[in-house]
Parts: sequence; structure tokens; C-alpha cells
Amino acid sequence: MAGGHMKYRALSRKSSHRQALLRNLVTSLFKHEAISTTWHKAKEAQRLAEKVVTLAKKNTEASRRRVEQILYTPHEIMPKIFQRIGPRYAERPGGYTRVLRIEPLKEDQAESAILELVDGPKDMRFAMTAKTLAALPEKQMMNEVTAKNVQKATRFRKDGMSELRSMVERMRELNENEHEAKAPYLRPVYPEISFKKDMHYPQ
Repeated sequence: MAGGHMKYRALSRKSSHRQALLRNLVTSLFKHEAISTTWHKAKEAQRLAEKVVTLAKKNTEASRRRVEQILYTPHEIMPKIFQRIGPRYAERPGGYTRVLRIEPLKEDQAESAILELVDGPKDMRFAMTAKTLAALPEKQMMNEVTAKNVQKATRFRKDGMSELRSMVERMRELNENEHEAKAPYLRPVYPEISFKKDMHYPQ
């Protein structure tokens, strides 16, 4: 209907191609726990990934069959989803994934984003919060914004405060050794393209 609310993004693809794309993105997400893609693809894949986590929390025969239909390599990833990811979010009521905007990855300057599982080993907010705390002097109190970020990053994470302290200590050691604390590795969906353009100006 003209002017109606968009229920989902078509992503300039027919239905079967769109579903295949989203299944591939979700499979990569649960395999690597963080991927980078375009903003619109990330937002659509996020909806399907949230459903998969909800099914993993139920952990019934019906939910297992449904997850098997979604993933491209179910026999490889389903044990991880039902044995590790499902229990990880047992106490979390929702919001199992996060989409973060980043600079464009492709040469066409399309809006890009990171899609990640929260409270995992590649949680970007958790890493950035630890990096902020590591940059503070040990006796200096954190401000209100940093305190809220600490609460958000550790609220549903098992042993969140102890893990945060450990990461802060590691980052401080790296800073003392004059090394930069690196963010978690993100597997790009698009391969990196290296190219050179010769600039020619008129005489």
C-alpha cells in the first residue's frame, strides 16, 4: 500500500535471493560471533538472528528443527548455538545482538555496520568500555556516562565485572609496553579489494 509502513527491507532482491542472503549472514554471525556488512543487511539479519537465539533458549525438538531450517551448516553450528549461546542468554530478556555503524567498507561508499552477539568474546561495547577504563588513572573516579556503560556491558554477562577487570589490566599492561590495545577481530563479509587509480589531469 502506498505510504504504508515498510514491514521489511527487500534489499533489491527477489524473495528467494533475499532469504538466502539473510541465512548466509546469520550462519556467519553464529560461526564468528561478529561480522561486518552493509547497514541495511545487518538490520535485516539482526531480526532473524534474534529469532534463532530465542529458539535456542527454548531448546525443544521443534525449535531445533526450525533452527536447522535457517542455518546453512546446521550440523557444524547447532551444538554451539544450543550448548553455549542459548545458556549465555538464559537470563537476558532480549537484545541478543547489536548493530554498530562503521565507516564504509566498499568502494561504492555504502553505509556499513558491524553485527555482533552481545556478551560474547567479540563484544565491541565491552572492549571499548575496558579500553576507556584502562586509559583512566587508577585513582581517578569514572564519570556518570562511563559508569552507565560499565553497567550495560556487565549486567547480563556471567562474571562480567571480573572479566572487565581482567581486560582492563591486560590493556594497561599493553599501554605500559607502548602497544595499542586492539579491538576484537571482525570477519568482513566482503573481501578486501586493493586497487590503485592513476590520476591524469589535462595539460
